[in-house]
Amino acid sequence: MSTDTGSIRFILNGEDIALRHVSPTGTLLDWLRLRRRLTGTKEGCAEGDCGACTVLVGRILEGRLAYESVNACIRLIGSMNATHVVTVEHLAGADGVLHPVQQAMVDYHGSQCGFCTPGFVMSLYGLWLSEPAPDRARIEKALQGNLCRCTGYEPIIRAAEAIATERPSAVFDPIERTRTKVLERLKAMTPRDTIRASDGDGRVIIPASLDGLATVLAEEPKATVIAGSTDVGLWVTKQFRDLNPVVFINHLTELQSIEETADGIRIGAGVTYSQAFAALCRRNPALRPLIDRIGGEQVRNMGTIGGNIANGSPIGDTPPPLIALGSTLALRSKDGRRELPLEAYFIDYGKQDRRAHEFVESLFVPDLPAGTHFAVYKISKRRDEDISALCGAFRIALSPDGLVTDARLCFGGMAGTPKRATAVEAALIGKPWSEATIGATRSAFDLDYKPLTDWRATADYRMLAAKNLLTRFFLETSGETAQVQRFEVVA
Repeated sequence: MSTDTGSIRFILNGEDIALRHVSPTGTLLDWLRLRRRLTGTKEGCAEGDCGACTVLVGRILEGRLAYESVNACIRLIGSMNATHVVTVEHLAGADGVLHPVQQAMVDYHGSQCGFCTPGFVMSLYGLWLSEPAPDRARIEKALQGNLCRCTGYEPIIRAAEAIATERPSAVFDPIERTRTKVLERLKAMTPRDTIRASDGDGRVIIPASLDGLATVLAEEPKATVIAGSTDVGLWVTKQFRDLNPVVFINHLTELQSIEETADGIRIGAGVTYSQAFAALCRRNPALRPLIDRIGGEQVRNMGTIGGNIANGSPIGDTPPPLIALGSTLALRSKDGRRELPLEAYFIDYGKQDRRAHEFVESLFVPDLPAGTHFAVYKISKRRDEDISALCGAFRIALSPDGLVTDARLCFGGMAGTPKRATAVEAALIGKPWSEATIGATRSAFDLDYKPLTDWRATADYRMLAAKNLLTRFFLETSGETAQVQRFEVVA
C-alpha cells in the first residue's frame, strides 16, 4: 500500500487522520484543543513541565505497538505520522462507565480543582498499560512530570497502588481491544517515500530512511532537524521562532537501534532516554540517578540522547558523563560518515563541529576498564524536572599503590560548552589519591573555567560547587558514602 506523500497520517483515538496542510511549528496540543475540541488535554506551562497536556502516543517499536506518555504542548503535529494519539476522552466506555484508572482517582479523592487531573490520568494509564504491579518508587517516577497544587500527591499515589493489579476485560480497555488492528493500520501509514507537507510558506519534511534524510539535508542545509522536540518545542512556545523548513526524524527506526558489544554500547541518535535507560545503566550503573532526573517521564519518552548532543547546549545533562567515559560520535551526510571524539564536537557556545548537511547518526559509549572509578552529579534548584545549574562527571584509575594513573573530569554549566577540566586532570595524575592531593588540586579549577552568573547560579557558586564535587567523589571512592547523597539539591 503506497503512502500519500503529501499528507501526514495518524490515528486519533479511533479515527484515521490525514493532514495535508501542516505548520512546521504547530503543536499537538493546539491541534487537539482548537481543531478537534478535545479540551480534556490542558495547557498549563507550554514547556513540558506541568503534565496537564499529557496524552499517550503509540508507535511501532521493534515490531510491537508501544504506548508512551508525552507532553502535547511541545510535541509538534508534524511528528505524528504513523502514530496512535490517545487522549483522556478515549478512556471511558461508550456507556460512560469510567476506566479503572479514572474510577480510582474518584474513589481515592485524587482530584480537587481538576485542572491537572486529565494529565495525571493519562500518565497513570500509560503506567497501567506497561507495568502490571509497579511499586511506589516506580509510580512516583511515572508522575515526575505531573504537577498538582491541590492534593499533595498522596491520594493520587494511593489510586495508582489500588489499580496496579486490576485488569478488566480487554474488550473494555480502549487500547487493548484494538491493539492488533491499530498495529496494522500504523504499518500501512509508515512512509515509503519522503513526505512533504506545507501550510502557506511553512514546510514539513518527513524522510522515509537515513538515505532520504541525507538527501533532504543536502538539498535543505538550513533545515531544522527535530527528533523529540523537548528543546525545540520551547523555541516555538516561548521564543516564537520561525522554523522553516522542518525535518522530522523521530520515526526513523534506523536511528533507534541499541547495539551492545564486548567493548561498549552503540546508541542510535533517535533513541530516547527511556529506551536507552536499561542498556546504559546495566553497563554503567552510575548513570541511573542522572537519567532518572532528566525531565519527567513524558520528556524522557520524547527526548533523545542524540538530540541532547546535537543542539550543543552547555547545560545538557548527558554530554559531561559521556565525554568522561570517552564516547565517540558518528556524523553522517550524503558524502559519507565520519567519527570524532564527543568532546571535539563542542567547539564554542552555539558552535559545533557539524556541517550544514550532516546529522548525528550514533554514539559509541565504551565500557570502563576494570577498576576504574566513575560518578556523575547533577546540581539543580529542584531535584526533579529541572535544568542543571551544574553537572559534573568524574573518572579516575588508580595504581595498586594508590597513585592516580588516569583522570577525566568534565563539567556542564561551567563554560560555553561541556568542557573537560584538563588542568585539574594534570594536577591529579601521578599523585596519591588522597585528601591532601584533592586540596592542592582545587586551585587548578581556576585555570580551566570562568563560569558565568545567571538565574540558575552565580559564578562563585558554580566554581565552589565544582570543587566540592571533586571532594565528594574522593570521599565516595574512599568509602565514605553515608552523608553525601542527600546534598545533590540546592535551594
